[in-house]
Amino acid sequence: MKMMDCVEVTVEKDRYVKDGVHKGMQGWICLDDCVNGYWLVNFPQCGEKEDIAEISVYEEDMKEIPVMYAAVNEEIKARFKETK
Repeated sequence: MKMMDCVEVTVEKDRYVKDGVHKGMQGWICLDDCVNGYWLVNFPQCGEKEDIAEISVYEEDMKEIPVMYAAVNEEIKARFKETK
């Protein structure tokens, strides 16, 4: 993986959930550096809305995807708000 690659989270982990990131959310790698197996990933929303998070994600907990859709993040975020 490298900077600007689009990725999708493939697991639901407490360390990501505490920052609002859930399985299926999509983001992009912010830096070219992988530190101890972790990449800094930004998870945006559509338009001018504030990003959901910018967190370190373990490489094995995500997969590379061809295109990122911020609308997917908003749909997943809304689903989790409904269950609380």
